[in-house]
Amino acid sequence: MRATGLNWQGLIEQLQQALPYTEVTDQSLAYFKYPKRTVSINLPVRMDDGQVRMFRGYRTVHSTARGPSMGGVRYKAGMTAHECEVLAAIMTLKAAVADLPLGGAKGGVDVDPTTLSPHELEGLTRRFTSELVELIGKNEDILAPDVGTDQQVMAWALDAYNENTGETTNGVVVGKPLPLGGSYGSKDARGRSAALVTARVLQDAGVPLQRARVAVFGYGDVARRAAQLLAEQGALVVALSDHAGSEQESATYASSGLDLTALEAHHAASGSLGGFATDITPQELVELDVDVLVLAYDYGAVNAGNAHAVRARYVVEATNRAVLPEAERFLTGQGVQVIPDVVASIGGIVVNYLEWVQDASNFFWTETEIEAAIDARVNAALDTVLDFARASDTDLRTAAYAVALGRLHNATVMRGVYP
Repeated sequence: MRATGLNWQGLIEQLQQALPYTEVTDQSLAYFKYPKRTVSINLPVRMDDGQVRMFRGYRTVHSTARGPSMGGVRYKAGMTAHECEVLAAIMTLKAAVADLPLGGAKGGVDVDPTTLSPHELEGLTRRFTSELVELIGKNEDILAPDVGTDQQVMAWALDAYNENTGETTNGVVVGKPLPLGGSYGSKDARGRSAALVTARVLQDAGVPLQRARVAVFGYGDVARRAAQLLAEQGALVVALSDHAGSEQESATYASSGLDLTALEAHHAASGSLGGFATDITPQELVELDVDVLVLAYDYGAVNAGNAHAVRARYVVEATNRAVLPEAERFLTGQGVQVIPDVVASIGGIVVNYLEWVQDASNFFWTETEIEAAIDARVNAALDTVLDFARASDTDLRTAAYAVALGRLHNATVMRGVYP
């Protein structure tokens, strides 16, 4: 179900649709069109069998107009520099929508991490970090977890950076384990914001969340947390999918709603969602007649090839670029409301920012305080976007992009051009 349609031109076309609602000019937009830098690096790693294997890695810093860049590190087969550039630009937009003093970045390695042993994965991470050591830093470019990476990978990256620099600096990496300066809420934040934003958008439209039928595409941390929080508010989570696009893909469906606790136990025991309720395919999940379709896997889950089959009234991008531009045009024309990633999934960059602030001050907040801070910032961002959309009579993505471009424009103009 993966699409190959992630492209820079599609993003720019959507941004240009927002220009009439801002004071931003094409000249100002030119700053956005060109990432600050993209580096490609070769990564030799000694494998467990003694052979040296070469991997290809990338890191894009899109913008530092509003502050140091921050963005994920992906370990994913087929990773490209172009993918990094598009996703880094989206991170810049997210930070601006959330009104954070950060720019966007993205990086990663062309590798399927499931094919590596823990020792090989550690070696790859340390090599990747070491090659970037002069380009990253707590006040320059901050690494975060993403597809195929987790807290352990971030811990290795942190240690490699500190060993190379001779410093003990926690803020160069976020999404770390708690004992290494990590933050509460790190794994749950994107799912938390997706659920919060979904509930509020439905409420704003006068649609009750109670008994609303929800299908969730994905079964990672984001998907599970979003499903859990929506179910706690009375929604019926009727379907979930896992391993989309792989030979082990599975999805499960129950018209009366899934028991999420029992499903998690089943998945832990079997490694699959199959066999729990009614087995369906991930593609069939996307086509279900539901009120809300939450996309929490990776970019391109809804694309030109399957948009015509979507029957949900609301489609929520709980991950970056889950709906490709050509698909969104079709869905909007059919009266489907897309809740964009730059609003729905900003919990991730918010909690990463909070971790970065805690590391800088060496003062750490409680889990309750972190959750309250995430909710406050997500609500504030959504208030701004909803108010803008109503005042301008436009959709949520255009409104969010207009807000972001306005803030980026102001920062760029005030900075001026050097030299």
